[in-house]
Amino acid sequence: MKTFKSWHALINKRNTLYELGKIGFKMKQLPFMGVICIVMLFIVYRTTIYQYHKTEMEMKLYRFEMVKDYQQPSGKLRSLPRGIMQVRSDLEIRPLWMSSCSRQASVNMNKNLLAMPVGIMQKENVDNVVQKFLAANFTIILFHYDGNVDGWWDLDWGDKAIHVVAHNQTKWWFAKRFLHPNVVSIYDYIFLWDEDLGVDHFDPKRYLQIVKTAGLEISQPALDPDSTEIHHKITIRSRTKKLHRRVYELRGKTKCSKASEGPPCSGFVEGMAPVFTRSAWYCAWHLVQNDLVHGWGLDMKLGYCSQVRFA
Repeated sequence: MKTFKSWHALINKRNTLYELGKIGFKMKQLPFMGVICIVMLFIVYRTTIYQYHKTEMEMKLYRFEMVKDYQQPSGKLRSLPRGIMQVRSDLEIRPLWMSSCSRQASVNMNKNLLAMPVGIMQKENVDNVVQKFLAANFTIILFHYDGNVDGWWDLDWGDKAIHVVAHNQTKWWFAKRFLHPNVVSIYDYIFLWDEDLGVDHFDPKRYLQIVKTAGLEISQPALDPDSTEIHHKITIRSRTKKLHRRVYELRGKTKCSKASEGPPCSGFVEGMAPVFTRSAWYCAWHLVQNDLVHGWGLDMKLGYCSQVRFA
């Protein structure tokens, strides 16, 4: 009996030591858990501050647009809180972590966009074009129809552009899918250019000054008279004027006169280098059919989008 009691006492003592050990281990964990909680609270605090600054900047940038959006919610969006609704976007590259300096810099986002379909065979010419437009504070988006993106990283501006890849697709296919009006709504002008245009004598800033002064909704830079790819006389540069809206020509079935009101005699912009205002692109995007491939015939209809301001 004595042996049994001694054995029972030994077991109780061991259980007691075990329980005390568990309590001691938990007490040692308390400081560690406290540190974890403090870190989590700090992360939540920093995230809240970041979101606050972000919202504050967006209000400064889109004050009137955001108010307009909130006043006209539709369908299920009516139930969303006011501070969450944001129907617009942009193509600006944003770093994963932003310092106070970068937050301030992001307020001054680019206000014009250059979009081009590109292939590696035109790399040198595209490089010349992009360098000119980057110097004029343009956002650049390149549509790679040949799938070769790696071949562009050696250029100084390679990581500053947006790169979109889809094999064997055309400019209008890309534009319909990646240049939705709500995505490009912050840009005043959208340049939708081909990759083989020469810009040796072209200045984007000077061009925009002329376009703004003339109030052109859709336009294009005039072509050099010595260019080999001239299909319509209206696209040739005038030697005596900064711009022209019509041309007088008698060639074959084309008879342009003062009475001519439609393309290609008047109000005509070719599809290789169109420049749209935000409002005109809102219309043109809807005009582009979803299965449009080469864009043939679209240039004859773009005039509709310069007659009415949509946005």
